Amino acid sequence: MDRLEFLKRLGVLTVGASFIGVDVEAATAEAAADDAVAAKDVEKLDFPIKPLETDVDKPVTVVIIGAGNRGRTYAKYAERFPDALRVVGCADLNPARREAMRKKFDIPSENCFSHFNEVFAREKMADAVIISTPDNLHFEPCMKALAAGYDVMLEKPVAPTEKECKQILAQAHKYNRIVGVCHVLRYAPYFIALKQVVDSGVIGDLVSIQHMEPIQYAHMAHSYVRGNWHSSKETSPIILAKSCHDLDIIRWIVGKPCETIAAEGSLHLFKRENMPAGAPERCTDGCPHEATCPYSAIDIYERKKRHTYVFDLPRKDPALIHEKLKTTDYGRCVFRCDNDQCDHYVATMRFQGGITASFTMDAFTPWGGRRTRIMGTRGFIEGDMKKFVVTDFRTGKQSVWDKKVSEIPEYKDAGHGGGDLGVVRDFVSAVAHKDESLLSSSIDVSIESHVMGFKAEKSRLSNKKVAVK
Repeated sequence: MDRLEFLKRLGVLTVGASFIGVDVEAATAEAAADDAVAAKDVEKLDFPIKPLETDVDKPVTVVIIGAGNRGRTYAKYAERFPDALRVVGCADLNPARREAMRKKFDIPSENCFSHFNEVFAREKMADAVIISTPDNLHFEPCMKALAAGYDVMLEKPVAPTEKECKQILAQAHKYNRIVGVCHVLRYAPYFIALKQVVDSGVIGDLVSIQHMEPIQYAHMAHSYVRGNWHSSKETSPIILAKSCHDLDIIRWIVGKPCETIAAEGSLHLFKRENMPAGAPERCTDGCPHEATCPYSAIDIYERKKRHTYVFDLPRKDPALIHEKLKTTDYGRCVFRCDNDQCDHYVATMRFQGGITASFTMDAFTPWGGRRTRIMGTRGFIEGDMKKFVVTDFRTGKQSVWDKKVSEIPEYKDAGHGGGDLGVVRDFVSAVAHKDESLLSSSIDVSIESHVMGFKAEKSRLSNKKVAVK
């Protein structure tokens, strides 16, 4: 059914249309125009996708500091391309994670440490370190690694405070080291192609961007209510903990410094005053609402088996998962957690040259990914992180980028649309060739987009527009 027919069936093109505020003539014209465009051939955009394997004279050696989910993700590159990257050491407080990493990469026992301080008490043992510890444990190991002569691949956010971010920037310059921040979306083929289209000038001059990060309701409950990032004070505000990726993507596409930012947001749902009557401390304690609550830990982890990697279990056995729910924060009622992160957030930005952008982060969606609209003087782009469509205002012609990245063998399970391993590839190249420009972002620009996040939070808390500098 086309849009015009759909409107007819709804009765929008009847007398009732005026009652609900629909401009019948405009709606009819718009629907007809859309149908005319849809009937045309849509051109496929075919930007080459960069291979994940990189060409180096010898493997770059790394020590993984933090062998949890993100550390294991980046270490996959060494599994797939051992001629490019070799893991020669690891540090993690969890002995099971440490041992798993040791076995997988045949790391000598003496190069496995319980604390990152032990790494830097030894002579330099690798070309670089990958720091994938919790947010509040980024600053100290990064500063020590740079002073010890290591290049650093650093999980985002860089650090929990603006002051610490700027200290890392100064330390990188002081020791002339490469710091690659894991803004992985920059390295995903989808966003690379999106950036190339904007830079090509096909939509004219860039005027404005609308960008949305839908967190997905279960992901919000897992990571930012029950999970490691539940407290903005212990980690970092959600605009950085979750959405510094998005601020970075907006800054990257605009290609100019942000001048001002204004933000609104709050914790709307996940607090004790919204707890349904009779809800116990844990979902496993016989909650009368478990069968209907969308945030039920039993439903999310045990039945649907989402996010179970956090339990470090040998298999996704419901009984084993149930035991974890009885003893860890992941089994707590979402209305009884010690969380303070916003569950909805809106920010507006003005960039050099008068370009504007709006960003929305929302927990209450059934899907994740990103949604982006880009407005230019001659055209428009709309995308959903799987495909994007470019519309030319003059001709009405549409072009689409619709690569099935996950179906490309080497990109299978590469994470974040290929960005997780893409960032490792470029970091390995940069370290091997001693050339920071081989990374999509310098540490300077990465810190700049972080400062945007800190200023957004300042704006939200003060209810004032804030200058970014």
